[in-house]
Amino acid sequence: MKRLLLPLLWLAACAQAPDLPRPLSPPSGADAPFATGASWYWQLNGDLHSDVQAQVYDIDLFDTPATTIAALRDRGIAVICYFSAGSYENWRPDADAFPADALGEPLDGWEGERWLDIRDNALRPILEQRLDLAVSKGCDAVEPDNVDGWTNRTGFPLSADDQLAFNRWLAQQAHARGLLVGLKNDLDQIGALEAAFDFAINEQCLAFDECSAYAPFVAAGKAVFHAEYPGHPLNEKELQAICTRPERTGLSTLIAPLNLDGRWWQYC
Repeated sequence: MKRLLLPLLWLAACAQAPDLPRPLSPPSGADAPFATGASWYWQLNGDLHSDVQAQVYDIDLFDTPATTIAALRDRGIAVICYFSAGSYENWRPDADAFPADALGEPLDGWEGERWLDIRDNALRPILEQRLDLAVSKGCDAVEPDNVDGWTNRTGFPLSADDQLAFNRWLAQQAHARGLLVGLKNDLDQIGALEAAFDFAINEQCLAFDECSAYAPFVAAGKAVFHAEYPGHPLNEKELQAICTRPERTGLSTLIAPLNLDGRWWQYC
């Protein structure tokens, strides 16, 4: 991911957080941006393609200026702002705020990133400031990432209950600020968490034969924003093979490179 923002920008943005939460806009009707079947575009790295025809954009909280978010919203696009809630990233402007004893094992394949001990209450003010930043920038919703540490080698003895408590706390804090919030992966806890979240984001459920886990979100009329990473753009036959798979019924599917840098993307 890009590593460009400076701590002073972080502090200034947090200082602008409004005192009162904005009203929530939950899914409502077939054309709602967070309802089942809504179209989406996901780019976390590189120069943002701002002209994609999609109901929802999912973009990086830190790297995206408030002016870009405002321009998207002026076009009627709902904006999800990405940040990691369950991992430490050493390039973020608030990296020095994380206590050393809350930093765990590295995330495989992601340089500079380590799992967090989500049981540590010292993390909560840091994450609350990130949510305040999302409000100050005008985000409609947030995507807290890495909220499935309990199923990974984090370096901490995280339990299912630890993860449930942490994820519910994130959802509550987002809602208290007038933000919608998506459940990222954590498939084993979807049944327990669907009611607390407004939409879901999934990576590679077709590749891992896991898409049926999202039935509770689909049944509730909530969007499931789904991405597959085949490693290259698909030809027409390959794309048709993915898009016609019955398992993705009710899912909003985007096909893109793993680093989500906007080099190419395809839709079903």
